[in-house]
Amino acid sequence: MKAIVLPVALGAILLSSCKKDVVTPTSTTPFSFPTPTTYVFQDANGNSTVDYSGQIARINQLREMVAYMVSGRTNVINAQVLKDMYANTNDNGNGNFSFTAVGKQLKNKCFSLDQNLYELYMDSIAIASQSFAVTASNGVAGVLTSGTSTYLFNKNGLEIQEFIEKGIMGGVFMHQALNEYLGSGKQSVDNTVAVDPAAGKYYTALEHHWDEAFGYFGVDVTYPSVIPTYFWGKYCNVQDPTLGCNKKMMDNFLRGRSAIAYNVLNERTKCIEEIRNTWEDICAYQAMKYMTSAMNYFGTDNAKYLHNLSEAYGMVWALRYAPESTRNISQSEHAALMAMFGQNFWNLTINDLAAIKNAIDAKY
Repeated sequence: MKAIVLPVALGAILLSSCKKDVVTPTSTTPFSFPTPTTYVFQDANGNSTVDYSGQIARINQLREMVAYMVSGRTNVINAQVLKDMYANTNDNGNGNFSFTAVGKQLKNKCFSLDQNLYELYMDSIAIASQSFAVTASNGVAGVLTSGTSTYLFNKNGLEIQEFIEKGIMGGVFMHQALNEYLGSGKQSVDNTVAVDPAAGKYYTALEHHWDEAFGYFGVDVTYPSVIPTYFWGKYCNVQDPTLGCNKKMMDNFLRGRSAIAYNVLNERTKCIEEIRNTWEDICAYQAMKYMTSAMNYFGTDNAKYLHNLSEAYGMVWALRYAPESTRNISQSEHAALMAMFGQNFWNLTINDLAAIKNAIDAKY
């Protein structure tokens, strides 16, 4: 699998990292500042002030972890291999990555309470893969096929790959972007001087934190003209007809970054609120979409039914990582929603599925 390469668009606006005086707009004197149409920012000398290479590395790490988990549909996989990739052992996933990313890993960026949880599920998928030649059924792990698609399930009908993938999308990518890099701590750092121009770091600390949040969204600098086939950028595009989220997410990432460059930080704060709310909506609406698909396949195609239900389960779980101060669902409500899925997907009824979907819909 090739690593992500995000092209640099031409014709970007020049935004100086030799910082300027604070400009405070008033209600009677609107203040406008230029905002580029692509995520390219430069200083007055033409040096790029954008760097989110660590986020690109982690996105590629999860992509290769997913590819390895998919191989469990036809082969026995090793839990330790997944754990080495998760922790990026020896900076190359202990030889299991196709690239080297020095000092970058998923595990230490995961929401602290759940770091070890995903390793338990890695043990579980390895055990389930031992039954890749078995037809899955209630109480029996194995594989189910629909058309040309094959899926691996544990004995309770959960496609563990989907839970790990969606969980890390939430516990690392969404959590880091919304709670950490767009959180009050990392948004209260220096925005006056470039970090280290001699080392090619022409950005301020604040600019860099914003870029790292954007990096976890995982899209091209020209998004949505180029749509990724994975993770949050993919799901944003899926939900765009309903939420108009492609433009909303990109516009707010661009305007917020430009506001930082011009030190108009109240505008930056408004963009954070929009990004947080929209990202959470993307997650919730995608969960409902998967629930609808699961209901459509219920009783007619167990492979597709359990696959879509597992994806919905993972997306609902990812709502756990939306910022607690702004999210639409409380911790107790989220726990109750997760409990509605029960312990065994095979035992759910069509009424159970409808109740889960309605519970999500009621909050979003």
